[in-house]
Parts: sequence; structure tokens; C-alpha cells
Amino acid sequence: MAEGNKTVTAYEEALDALSSLITKRSRADKSNNGDRFELLSDYLKILDLDVAISQLKVIHVAGTKGKGSTCTFTESILRNCGFRTGLFTSPHLIDVRERFRLDGDDISEDKFLAYFWWCYDRLKEKATEDIPMPSYFHFLALLAFKIFTAEQIDVAILEVGLGGRFDATNVVQKPVVCGISSLGYDHMEILGNTLGEIAGEKAGIFKYGVPAFTVPQPDEAMRVLEENASKLDVPLQVVPPLDASLLNGLKLGLEGEHQYMNAGLAVALSSTWLQRTSQLGVNYLDTTSPLPEQFIKGLTMANLQGRAQIVPDRYTNSETSGDLVFYLDGAHSPESMEICARWFSLAIKEENQQETFDFQPPNSSGSSNGLPQRQHDGKIRKNSAQILLFNCMSVRDPQLLLPSLMKTCARHGVYFKKALFVPNASVYNKVGSHALPPTETQIDLSWQFALQRVWENLMLGDKGVAKNTDNASEDVKDDTELSARSCENSAVFSSLPLAIKWLRDSVQQNQSLRFQVLVTGSLHLIGDVLKIVKK
Repeated sequence: MAEGNKTVTAYEEALDALSSLITKRSRADKSNNGDRFELLSDYLKILDLDVAISQLKVIHVAGTKGKGSTCTFTESILRNCGFRTGLFTSPHLIDVRERFRLDGDDISEDKFLAYFWWCYDRLKEKATEDIPMPSYFHFLALLAFKIFTAEQIDVAILEVGLGGRFDATNVVQKPVVCGISSLGYDHMEILGNTLGEIAGEKAGIFKYGVPAFTVPQPDEAMRVLEENASKLDVPLQVVPPLDASLLNGLKLGLEGEHQYMNAGLAVALSSTWLQRTSQLGVNYLDTTSPLPEQFIKGLTMANLQGRAQIVPDRYTNSETSGDLVFYLDGAHSPESMEICARWFSLAIKEENQQETFDFQPPNSSGSSNGLPQRQHDGKIRKNSAQILLFNCMSVRDPQLLLPSLMKTCARHGVYFKKALFVPNASVYNKVGSHALPPTETQIDLSWQFALQRVWENLMLGDKGVAKNTDNASEDVKDDTELSARSCENSAVFSSLPLAIKWLRDSVQQNQSLRFQVLVTGSLHLIGDVLKIVKK
């Protein structure tokens, strides 16, 4: 145990050093040259990576929505084709090592520590006033380059952190192929207020003569992508969503109809990488041709936490197992919020219909179609109540996010019994689970109260929402003592653990209800919930 404790302590020491690189200054944008983007070439030289990075065979992906899923599909496809893969994504949900995947797995703690200190110590030793220690994300990107070059991977799949032009991953000069996933309004305070401006920043990853692929985009965004591609002699192709019939009856590894768009882009990127790196006899860009078995396996086995993820609460005992289920999706733009709401609505309808189908009254004989029956000890099957657990960054506009969520759910006949608003448990100037949030007396809940006001106004303004009695014929018994402020349709909690406690207590108090909790608005919130629920 002593040795194990020592390892944990060494890891926490590294996370503390990483935390020291988190600054309060604004994120990379045009006004600060991408948080001094030009320094990255100096850092690469200090780390002796300037030549090695040019030898990486990179797939580079930017976009507003779906870039992480696209990268995940692409990595899974090429790994199943027999290649050694390196995947760099952001943000992480629970552990920073999630950002660095080798052959589909998070980098081991031992390897992380070795590469971390190798980079950190060299940069610290050479740091000057002109070339200070890199910022947090710059360091993580440099660390990814060190890991991938040292591990001698066959392909590096890089997800842009923010934007494209000034992103730390854009230090790569000659990728094999580039991809742009769906574009929308996000990070407008940094990337611009129009789709054209946002598209221009994303197109910053285009390199002269390097082929690029995108998905169908709004006209304004597509025009800008095409203009940027033309200037750099980039062959830009638009890829349609993957035809589900090509999967031979199997389902994509990532849930949601929108994933077929990301899967189509991933197939194009993977095929082009195989062609351009001289892998013979590969041509899968014809969207009507059967997919190779390795592609199908890659697409159906892909996994990514926090995107359309369903997690039953492990805390509840066996008698109430399945009575508290979390539906997690890190949507944080109006467009992705609509997609998230549609996924949630269809997922709970499917679950509730399956419950109805599986349930057999105590006097009935046999089971329908041989399916196993759920045991209810003769009790009437449970109704369901939908709860929203929400937070978003203060730079987002809840007047765009929450109406999109509420109206899309309502169109599918889904209405929330209660909306819970919480601050994120993550501490933004600290990395690691040992970093404790401030005590409750220090927490400023003004943003959560603002979110609550938006929700209550929406509920008052939408007469149809009052009819939310179809799915649950009785009101949720509400013990509001745990909340900082409770209204008719919502509550603000001073911490996420208190909100989770309220949910677990409510399960015990409402034995005839199943609670289906949609958690969305922030990937940080998703990670915080997973830490508690999976503990």
C-alpha cells in the first residue's frame, strides 16, 4: 500500500505542477495572437520536437459540434485496421490522462508521469521573461506531441481545443488530412459573432494542398470554408451522413442520430489517411460501397464518455435499482442542445416503452416473445419523472440554450418536473480529484439564480408545459431544505453533491416513480457527475 500511496502522491504532485500553468488571462483569440501562439515553435525547439513533429502522420479535426466524436470514430477505425494510434482530445471529464489515448486506452499513470516531468523540467529550466512557461493548454498539446513521437505511433488524431487558427494543435505544418465537423455559434466572444467569422477561424487548420473534408454546413459557413480552401489549393469535399445500412444491422458505438454525420466524416478521413500514407488497395470514399469489416468494427466499438451516455446510479440499493438514471450529454450550444434534447426524449421513450412491454401483470401467463420480465413483486409498473440538472459557463447565453432544450423536449411530449441548477464542482485553477471546491459559504450562486429565472420565465410563458402530467400522475415529493432557493419548477443547490443527495432522497420518498435525469450544459458538469455517480 505504501508503494501505491507513493504513486498517487507523485501523480498529485504532477497535477499540482500542471495546475500552476492555469492562468486567469483570456483564452486564445485574435487580440492576443492565440495566447502567444508564436511561442509554440520555441517550445518545440526546447523539447527537441521540432523535427520529430514533422514526421507524425496527423489527422487534424476542428469544428463546433462533433469534432470529439469524429476523432473517436476515426481512431477506432484505424486501430481496428491494425495501426498504432494516438488520440489527443479535450476537455477531460474525470482524469487529465483521458486527453492522451494510446491504442484506444488512456495513457498509463507511469508513462504520463515520465513524459510530464521530461517536458515540464526542460521548459522550466529554459523559461525566461521572453519565453515563459507555456499556458495550460499549450503545455498539454506539447505533452501530446512528446508522447506520440516517443511512442512511435502510426497515426496521430488531433482534436482542436478552440477555434483552429490559433489553437496549439495548429503548430502541425503538414497533416495528412483535415476535417471540419458541424459549425455553429459557440465561443463567440473569441471566434466572432457570425458563422462566417467562426468558419474562418476553423478553416485556419487548412494547409496548402492538404485534402480536407467537411459535413453539410449553413451557406454562410460553407462559403467561407470554400474561399479559404481555394486560397490554399485545398481539395475540399462535403461528406454526407453515413448510411446506417452499411453497418450490416449493427449500431454506432456512440448514441444519437447526429452521430451518423460524424461517422461519415470519420470514414472519409480514415480512408484518405490510408490512401495518402500508401496503404494499398484502399478506396472507401464511395458512400454506397460496402464498408470493410475493420471500419464497421471501429464505428460500432467506439466509445466516448459524456456524449449521449446513460448511467444508472450505483448508490441506490437493489430494490430501487434503475429508479435513478442519469442521461449525460455535454451539449453547450443552441444547436447541440436541440440534438441533445431529441436524443434524451427518444431514449426515455424507448426505455419507458420497453418497461411497459416487459412488464407482465401477476396473473398473466408466459412472456412476450420470450423476453425476460422485470420483477415488480406484483406492484404496478412505475411512472417516470424527468428532471433537468444544468449548468453552463457564464459566457453562454441561457436565453438561447434553455428554450432550445425545453421546446425540443416538448415537441416530443417530454416535460421536466423540476430543473436543478448547480455550480460545477471542478475548481478551474486546479487539476485532479484531490482539488477540493471552495466551501459553500464562498460560492457565488448569482449565475445559477440567473439560470433559474430564465427557466421559471420559460415555464410561465409556455402554457403547454403546464400539462406535464402524462408521464407521472403524481407530483414529486419535494424536500427543499437542501436547496439554496426553490421555486415551483426549479431549485438552485449550492453544490452538486447536495443536488445528487436530493435526487437520491427523492427516489426513496417516491417509490412509485422512476427518475430520469438529463445532465447537460457543460462538459465540466458531466465530469463532476460521473465522479460522484461512478465512485
